[in-house]
Amino acid sequence: MRNSLLLIAILVFTSYCPAQSKPGAIGPSAVWQPPQSFLTAANAACRESQGRKYANCFVNQMTKAGAPADAVNFTRELSKQREQALGIMASFNKVGPVDIAWVVYPTHDPSNYGLLLVNGDPRILDAEDLRALNQKSMEQSFQFQDLKNQFPKVALYAGDRDGTTWPNSQTGPAGGLQFIVGYPLRNGCPTCANAGSALFTWNFDASGKFVGTSFMGLTPAPLNPAPSQQ
Repeated sequence: MRNSLLLIAILVFTSYCPAQSKPGAIGPSAVWQPPQSFLTAANAACRESQGRKYANCFVNQMTKAGAPADAVNFTRELSKQREQALGIMASFNKVGPVDIAWVVYPTHDPSNYGLLLVNGDPRILDAEDLRALNQKSMEQSFQFQDLKNQFPKVALYAGDRDGTTWPNSQTGPAGGLQFIVGYPLRNGCPTCANAGSALFTWNFDASGKFVGTSFMGLTPAPLNPAPSQQ
């Protein structure tokens, strides 16, 4: 009888325990602000290396420059998932069960920011991966068809992020989670005429599993767009 009561007590206690971060979850301890001299020193040390060897050398230079172990491990994990993606976490926002991380890619010219959705399933999702977006639904919308009358070469491009503006999140169906992310529309090339932007939701179920993206709509193009570049 006493064992039965103990079992019931354990079950009740467990059911009321607050949700904890997953063991080994990516978090703010992976944030690192490298010194201005870091990239120059890393390029000098790794200039004889290419591909995977360069990535390994770059990560080792982070350790030598005083980066926290979690920051080094994050960059290493990201580089293995995406070839040549040497991203350093610049900031982190806890949402749960999926969180948001800004990364800066210092080896890009010029350096730019990327948006990642982390700690779900999969563990790291690149929100700049346009292949994950439901572009077919966007292209079939009346909004997009009307836009093509004004911008015949309109296409979707990866976001020009500032590394500080966090995407909005909201509750999804069945207790899931959605992140609302905007993407620029340009008339034929990344620097061509601004044709507005497209909004998509990144959808996760209640456990944090990624279940796809949904097209939300378009925001208007500027009233006086610049001429398209050829």
